[in-house]
Amino acid sequence: MATNIKNIDGKKVQVSGRIMTWSNMISFSRILVAFPIVYLHYINNLQVTTASGILIFYGVISDYLDGFIARKTNTISEVGKMIDPIADKLCALVLFVYTVWIGWIPLWFLILAMIRDITIMLGSYFIKSKYDKVAMAIMSGKISVNVLALYWIAVFFFQEATNVHMFLMACSITLMVISWIDYFNRYRLIMRGAKFN
Repeated sequence: MATNIKNIDGKKVQVSGRIMTWSNMISFSRILVAFPIVYLHYINNLQVTTASGILIFYGVISDYLDGFIARKTNTISEVGKMIDPIADKLCALVLFVYTVWIGWIPLWFLILAMIRDITIMLGSYFIKSKYDKVAMAIMSGKISVNVLALYWIAVFFFQEATNVHMFLMACSITLMVISWIDYFNRYRLIMRGAKFN
């Protein structure tokens, strides 16, 4: 019975129905930066330019900035809980599809990451359908996204560092599996009635 009344996210946070917040706009902008990064890289003979480097830096920083601003300004919203992980996934999808297309990352890795993301998003959809509320991302998921980003950055900026690529790929796969298990367990608890933010 205790599981049903305990908030599995720890302390309860205030979540608003606002849409137009600074944090939501930052999250949305992260989706848009992927396309100019790909375009600039391709037209410059697969070389990283200053402009594409700045855009990549913004993409990384914005992932921390949106959550920080939402917490500091008390503007955590249902839309923000939804758009933040979607922005991460869409930005990563564009960048990984491109690096698979130019032959720098294996296709099977992209397929594995997509299967994980699709199943997590399906779980989120079922939670939203049942409770009319979006479940927040979990820490292992955030760590997994960060290591995935590190792997992509290592491949994109340091083409010759193949040992580093292999190490980060192995770390990324391990964390994808761990975070998927965490999300599955959380989904199971929520569907059984556990409270969540």
